[in-house]
Amino acid sequence: MAGFLQQVVEGLGAGAIYASLALALVLIYQFTGIVNFAQGELAMFSTYLAWQFTAAGLPFWLALVITLVVSFAGGMLIERVIIRPVEGAPELTVVIVTVGLFIFVNAAAGWIWSFLIKDFPNPFPEGALTAGGVSVGYSTLGIVGVVGVVMGLLYLLFQHTKIGLGMRAVASSPQSARLVGIRVGWTLALGWGLAATVGAVSGVLVAPLLFLDPNLMGGVLIYAFAAATLGGFDSPVGAVVGGLIVGVAETLAGAYVGFIGSDLKIGVPLVIILVVLLLRPRGLFGRAVVERV
Repeated sequence: MAGFLQQVVEGLGAGAIYASLALALVLIYQFTGIVNFAQGELAMFSTYLAWQFTAAGLPFWLALVITLVVSFAGGMLIERVIIRPVEGAPELTVVIVTVGLFIFVNAAAGWIWSFLIKDFPNPFPEGALTAGGVSVGYSTLGIVGVVGVVMGLLYLLFQHTKIGLGMRAVASSPQSARLVGIRVGWTLALGWGLAATVGAVSGVLVAPLLFLDPNLMGGVLIYAFAAATLGGFDSPVGAVVGGLIVGVAETLAGAYVGFIGSDLKIGVPLVIILVVLLLRPRGLFGRAVVERV
């Protein structure tokens, strides 16, 4: 039993990272209806910025704050310069733009920092808490805590501020929001900025567990898509719940399903995506779309 609980705890730690990137995907989808395939690469680029700041001698947490500010501004700039011109274009056009952004950001990171693997500092202390034969690493506790704080701040923003109310109005109906005087264009840019900031958090959390290179977030993005699909692309809460479920499912499958092991765990999120799309396309928390005819 202790071994099973240990796997669950490790899965929750991994799932928290998937949840943070899935949350970024959901934020953009809510405001613009766009599935941003470049979200993982934007998070990777932000992680390189954090690494550069720490390499220059800044304390980690100060470097993180600066990175988040730059990521927020960069997300807004991308929306204004790259996404705004194709607003209202066919969905395939928008998909191609985000895929192109994926390729560009990946190549830019390799050009600036090279494709050599780099170590990323871990902001959390080594060691673990042990109870009942189950060890919970301080790193896992820190990751879950950071994601919890991000969720709490987003809840306060959306539920208790005028900016959040305007963003919810735009996400619900841009046309109606425009009629009551909300600047929809800038609100959409703000949504992209928030998504880039949340994505940067996921990159900074995963980098100490792996090695920093331009392909850092490729696998994580697949898990994040599975989390968003499972929870519902229009539900921030669903993204977090979906991320935790995907993390636990992946860990348990790798530990207890013999033919999967550590090599085929990447197939778990793909199976989850397929099953959800077949049985419940809107996800666990997604809202059904009702159209008048």
